[in-house]
Amino acid sequence: METKNSQHIDRKTFIKMSSLFGVGLLTASTQQLFAMEKIENMETLKNITQIKNVRLEIGFERDDFEITGTKTALFNLDIKNGKIVKIHQENPLKDAFDAKGFLLLPAMKDMHIHLDKTFYGGPWKARSKRQHSVADMIKLEQELMPELLKVSVERAGKIIELLQSHGTNFARSHCNIETTSKLDSLKNLQKAIEQKKDNFNVEIVAFPQHGLYYTESLAIMKEAAKMNIDFIGGLDPTSIDGNMERTIDDTIQIALDNKKGIDIHLHETGESGLKTFEYLIDKVNENPVLKGKTFMSHAFVLAKLDAKKQEEIAEKLADAKIGIISTIPFGRTIMPIPTLIKKGVYVATGTDSVIDHWQPFGLGNMLQRANVMAELYGMSDEFGLSRCLKIATNQITPLDDNGNVAWPKVGDEASFNLIAASCSAEAVARISPLVAHFDKGVLI
Repeated sequence: METKNSQHIDRKTFIKMSSLFGVGLLTASTQQLFAMEKIENMETLKNITQIKNVRLEIGFERDDFEITGTKTALFNLDIKNGKIVKIHQENPLKDAFDAKGFLLLPAMKDMHIHLDKTFYGGPWKARSKRQHSVADMIKLEQELMPELLKVSVERAGKIIELLQSHGTNFARSHCNIETTSKLDSLKNLQKAIEQKKDNFNVEIVAFPQHGLYYTESLAIMKEAAKMNIDFIGGLDPTSIDGNMERTIDDTIQIALDNKKGIDIHLHETGESGLKTFEYLIDKVNENPVLKGKTFMSHAFVLAKLDAKKQEEIAEKLADAKIGIISTIPFGRTIMPIPTLIKKGVYVATGTDSVIDHWQPFGLGNMLQRANVMAELYGMSDEFGLSRCLKIATNQITPLDDNGNVAWPKVGDEASFNLIAASCSAEAVARISPLVAHFDKGVLI
């Protein structure tokens, strides 16, 4: 069995790339092209039956104090009907796709994004400073949505292609349901998803961006719930709708009536944010069918609680199986992500918006989000970096916490990435370039 010291990725190449990147001479796109040159005759949308020379993680290296590195070896993967059917070190097929020793990582999952309204694919436009609140942004959206709808199918498709270029094959997209665009934003998003359905998967959250009652969107939400969506969304039930309990009750009832999950935007901090959390936890416990299907996005109030209260809420969230989808904000709002994970809360992240009237910073790169998490919480050791990968892959890592091989396994979907890195810790720390992206055995 080969270890990471044999047929190792050329370190001179990495040093050269890193130095160029450090002085601004090598962009992320250039790095990606540079890496892809190592695999000749790349064909898009190509069905693969075998990949040879794939670098897989096989365990941790340790001394008496800590995990010091990650062991890897080269394997061949046999693929059939979009699944991995064999992992071996036997002689490869003559026409096998040669991975050239690049590292195999799971396909990325973007668990919070807005595909339906974006400036991406159009002219550059920074955020306006005129808006200071969510209510201000609602007013702005009422002006913007009629024009954005004209190009939303095309632009949603472009964002999906951006996500794919960074190794993502799945997104949970929130979609505006409100009195300005009515159901048109949803219909357009569904058209865009249909065009990409062969190699990209999307869950849709019907999202009352302008409030459930603030713009009287309840009836439209009930209609949207019957239109092939997956989750019922919500927005700041106290500060926007003015009635937290009524808003949460109606949101839950729509979800129950239509057998959907729940994913609520909560930007509120202070007492109103905490009460929303406590009320939602109680309601999910009253309706166990919602356990594992209920999520709170952003959830900034958790960052404002003292450590004892954070732990208390985290334990309740874990018991109710309510997940947190965090955009990992930094600055004055430091989310207690390590505490949530320690207490067993499902935590994921997403791009949110790539570029729109809310912000222009989204890169669509989930590995970059894992990198932000690692740097923000000081997880710079080999083990900590490797664990940060979970937030980008919807909990999948090559090794479990004990260093046992957890992925890939025979029977797993053949959706993965080849990355120019020696291990997942390096990939997270360096936001290593994507070499190739596969969805269900198809080279994208």
